[in-house]
Amino acid sequence: MQRLPRHPFDADRLHEECGVFGVIGVAEAANFVALGMHALQHRGQEAGGIVSYDPVSGFNSARRFGYVRDSFTKASLMETLPGDLAIGHVRYSTAGSKGSTAIRDVQPFFGEFSMGGCAIAHNGNLTNATALRRELIERGSIFQSSSDSECIIHLMARSIQRTLSERIKDALRRVEGAFSIVAMTRTKLIGVRDALGVRPLVLGRLGEDGYVLSSETCGLDIIGAEFLREIEPGEMVVISKGKIESTRPFGVPQSRFCIFEHVYFSRPDSIIGGRSVYETRRQIGVELAREAPVDADLVCPVPDSGTPAAIGFAHESGIPYGMGIIRNQYMGRTFIEPTESIRNMGVRLKLNVNRALVKGKRVVLVDDSVVRGTTSRKIKDMILDAGAAEVHFRIASPPTRWPCFYGVDTPERSKLLAANMTEEQMRVWIGVDSLRFVSLDGLYRAVGETGGRDVARPQYCDACFTGEYPVLPADQIEAGFKMAEAK
Repeated sequence: MQRLPRHPFDADRLHEECGVFGVIGVAEAANFVALGMHALQHRGQEAGGIVSYDPVSGFNSARRFGYVRDSFTKASLMETLPGDLAIGHVRYSTAGSKGSTAIRDVQPFFGEFSMGGCAIAHNGNLTNATALRRELIERGSIFQSSSDSECIIHLMARSIQRTLSERIKDALRRVEGAFSIVAMTRTKLIGVRDALGVRPLVLGRLGEDGYVLSSETCGLDIIGAEFLREIEPGEMVVISKGKIESTRPFGVPQSRFCIFEHVYFSRPDSIIGGRSVYETRRQIGVELAREAPVDADLVCPVPDSGTPAAIGFAHESGIPYGMGIIRNQYMGRTFIEPTESIRNMGVRLKLNVNRALVKGKRVVLVDDSVVRGTTSRKIKDMILDAGAAEVHFRIASPPTRWPCFYGVDTPERSKLLAANMTEEQMRVWIGVDSLRFVSLDGLYRAVGETGGRDVARPQYCDACFTGEYPVLPADQIEAGFKMAEAK
């Protein structure tokens, strides 16, 4: 199967690199995993993989490029993944390997140890992977992929612990950065979050004896699983049939969950920290309307990620809400761009303006973020071409000035518009009548922190806005990355 082409509209977005899912205690577990991966498809569209275990055939795996629906819905494939224990992974390629992913890079990764096999699926990014990889290779390890996640398997192989779950703990104590991990042995399903809890992971129950681990609650919903709780920062759960053991292998945690999960990454029908993602995004729009009011005739979302915030902005401001931009829902893998003239249409292949609605109107466009800014310019041009009198941008996140090193596909800092321009310079460059971002405190209020951001002890990881990295990106610093100067 061919890899999915990246559309020009999506190239100007921040992307999660992956989602993880696991099931134990249910017949044909791999089928439930495939459904969970489908629900998490927004977290990674390049490739997916499943590993299952059956006492008769042992560990079985399948890795495929493309959407889950194109491979893991075929009976002929799913029959090769028997058993009541399985884990899965959906992948979005990292900044260093866009478009060049090999099938060997697709997770879950598997290792055969003296006490049995173990498969691991990882959401996040290890910030000391380069140093670890160099050390492991010098000591004789042979890597099969370019993924930082493979370091965990090699660290497990070198551990002297006597059980696989203890070897996982041993390995994860050596790594730095962000990780939410779903792993499996022959009899156990294992979930772990790093001490800061940067990336999400939740626990659910399926039927009487089944349990589920998922990056988001929407993965539980699709298979009818009951949400039990979030795996807490720094927690490791080991699940066997009908039994859950919880330990804290990384000491006392301090939660620094990724705040951009609330803004964009997570699905709006998911629940994070007991809060509806949809409601949080709607509240961001409310904060925007309070902080950056504007005289206008129409509030329009940039679909689909700007929709909840646009609804909140419209409600708070009293300006009518309307679908001024319509998204083509059928832009998929099979679309062919045969000529240069077609390719140059760019955003128009995916978005179209509702001309009858916007003509003559002063339009407020609400979007989730500005990355490079190229898409914002094209959308502005489309709105003006359709006859809008004015275009005002309102952005449901603070300016993105710094790259993420914890599992998000981010351009290097030199390509981030807000890292190189003031807000007024950005407004002129994009070519809109006004441009405003929600403040950092406004974003924190929208996620439930009524007092705003605690400067001394930030409640979330917001490094993409502030440059304050809760874990030093050691590999990037070694490669020459310059940190923000301490205030």
